Amino acid sequence: MSTDLETQSGRERTIISLVAVTILIVLAVIATVMFVGARQQAKDVDKAQQLLDAFADAGIAVSFTPEQVAEVLGDDGGATCADPNSALARSTLLAGLSNGAGGPGLRPTLVESRLLQGQLLIIQTYCPDEAKEFQEFVDSLNTVDGDGS
Repeated sequence: MSTDLETQSGRERTIISLVAVTILIVLAVIATVMFVGARQQAKDVDKAQQLLDAFADAGIAVSFTPEQVAEVLGDDGGATCADPNSALARSTLLAGLSNGAGGPGLRPTLVESRLLQGQLLIIQTYCPDEAKEFQEFVDSLNTVDGDGS
């Protein structure tokens, strides 16, 4: 049995080794990032399922999947929990509870208390430290029950 003599120079073998090690390092980094992302997504979906369970307990029917809710709210409640008790957030909420007219025709309306229940459940689930103050704000609003009383 005979063997051929090595024809590559030491420099070529070093370059090939460096390229192979670099590729392996890049693949390891990609795998780590994907693993951490998948774990975070699983946490987000668990939190979203917790919210959907709270909706079901409150009698609120939703057709969203936990994955869809997790895409919107993430793990921190998204825009809903950015600062729910700020003047801007409250004024935006109150504008949504108006008659929809623009300018001088804009008037507040009496809305059903259940319209605020979803946002309150989101805040209780994703940013519970803000829930008490937001509950006090909701309680201060003039609302009606579903039967019009």
